[in-house]
Amino acid sequence: MDTPYARRTLPSAPPPRARPEPAPRAPKAPRPLKARSADECEVLEQLPNIGPSIASDLRQLGIHHPRELAERDALALYRALCEASGKRQDPCVLDTFMSAVDFMRGAEPRPWWTYTAERKAVYGTV
Repeated sequence: MDTPYARRTLPSAPPPRARPEPAPRAPKAPRPLKARSADECEVLEQLPNIGPSIASDLRQLGIHHPRELAERDALALYRALCEASGKRQDPCVLDTFMSAVDFMRGAEPRPWWTYTAERKAVYGTV
């Protein structure tokens, strides 16, 4: 008996395809240890508070060795990065630049956020 409520049989679905095994990833290079002094610092990533992203920003600005920061102005670097990227960077980036420049001039390593009050006092709103 054929009624509107009769059970229909569906064609059988093909078996699921086996997913290919993902290619093994190359191991990540170990991160360089953070320098305890400017003299120990050989690559940008060794600077306190500087990771791969900020190191890449510094390289984009023509800074390739940490010692180059000792003669640079953090605010000028920040403004150059804003111009190069075409957008206003977070002011915390300026704090980070201030910490890196200060460290390369011989200061003890300090967390970048300890520079926030100084940035606001010296530069106001950037």
